[in-house]
Amino acid sequence: MDAVSAACAAEPAATARAGIARDLGRRAYEPVWRAMQAFTDARSEDTPDELWVVEHDPVFTLGQAGKPEHVLMPGEIPVLHVDRGGQVTYHGPGQLVAYPLLDLKRLKIGVRDYVCKIEQAIIDTLADWNIHAARKDGAPGVYVNGAKIASLGIRVRRGCTFHGLAFNIAGESTPPFARINPCGYAGLQVVALADLGGPSALEAVKPALLAHLGRQLGLTWRLEPAPPSALAG
Repeated sequence: MDAVSAACAAEPAATARAGIARDLGRRAYEPVWRAMQAFTDARSEDTPDELWVVEHDPVFTLGQAGKPEHVLMPGEIPVLHVDRGGQVTYHGPGQLVAYPLLDLKRLKIGVRDYVCKIEQAIIDTLADWNIHAARKDGAPGVYVNGAKIASLGIRVRRGCTFHGLAFNIAGESTPPFARINPCGYAGLQVVALADLGGPSALEAVKPALLAHLGRQLGLTWRLEPAPPSALAG
């Protein structure tokens, strides 16, 4: 085990609670972001944890540490300043985005362990297609042969999480990264699951990712296909 893995030895949760998983389909970024904020602000100690999965319309997002100079040639793709951690990334078609909306205090998970568990769920998902992936010291996310396949950007408010992970699935998800310095790193290579011989359809990957996230976080998902009321209409 390398030093990065040793510092981040994520173990599956010993017990499982009930949670809700919602497939939002394809949506613009900002309404989903605002709905995450509203959900987190309104939740109580009894609110069930949720996981939203979504495919976004093209957008570049700048996190709280983001620097405008890392957005090189946005062109027709909008740029949004958002309240997650991290720098600049891209969301768009062919990318599977998952937003865990969790009460970490109730789950008894620390923030560092939470990041490790999210990364491990992605690593385990890739292993289902016999793809070896790893973490990188000082650069959150998941990498295959040094190329980034999944990004993380989270926010914790009153012990509750929003924002989450973005997992490149189809080949079309990666070309726009050439217009930015991904996560603030000039020349960082990105890759998609389909480039590595895996599926290009998000629907083929969702069940595996949800299962591994549930295993790491100690949650058993009840699937709810309808979006929350804040997104309806």
